[in-house]
Amino acid sequence: MSKVQTSLRLDADKLTEAKVILKSLGLNFTDAVNIFTNMVVANQGLPFEVKIPTKEFKKSIDELENRDGKKFKSTDDLFDDLDS
Repeated sequence: MSKVQTSLRLDADKLTEAKVILKSLGLNFTDAVNIFTNMVVANQGLPFEVKIPTKEFKKSIDELENRDGKKFKSTDDLFDDLDS
């Protein structure tokens, strides 16, 4: 297998954060890029689903971030609400 050198334009802060996370997993950035590349080939596309978030999903994320969602005193109350 021949190797090729390439360059990427990445957000510096995200790259630094990614390297820290990858190191904790025992990987370096090159290993991660090679894994991603192999997964693209194996899947004949991106190895994860890419979708435009729905309005409902965006609303749910906003509620979570703003802590505006429903609150429950117990898991039973939560499941009762889900069942209704």
